[in-house]
Order: sequence, then C-alpha cells, then structure tokens
Amino acid sequence: MHSVLSRISTKVGRNALSNFVRTHSHGGVPGENLPFDLTNRYKLTLWFILYAGSGFSAPYLICRHQLLKK
Repeated sequence: MHSVLSRISTKVGRNALSNFVRTHSHGGVPGENLPFDLTNRYKLTLWFILYAGSGFSAPYLICRHQLLKK
C-alpha cells in the first residue's frame, strides 16, 4: 500500500513539475530571467557601478565614520 501511494505521488509531482517548467519557462534565452534589463549597456554599466561601488566602499565609509566620531 505504501509503495503504491509513493509511486503515484512521485508520478503526480513529476508531471506537475514538468508542466510548470514547460509552461512557465523563458525558453532558454540568455538573460531572460534576470531582474534587470540587458538591452541598454550604458544603463547596465551605471547600475553595476552603483551596486558594486556601494558594496566595496561601505567598509571604508563605516571605518571613516568611526574614526571621525568624537
């Protein structure tokens, strides 16, 4: 009984996952599932500089703030 239920649930789950991937897939287009747009290279460059620059500069700004505190 247990093995029959596990086989049925596995088959139903596998079919549901396959249908979800088949209907909600982006077709394998590179960059289609990214949360930002790749078509405008200058906007992408600006956002990357802001994102990476804020992450790399944060420890230095925090250290500077601590050193300047009275």
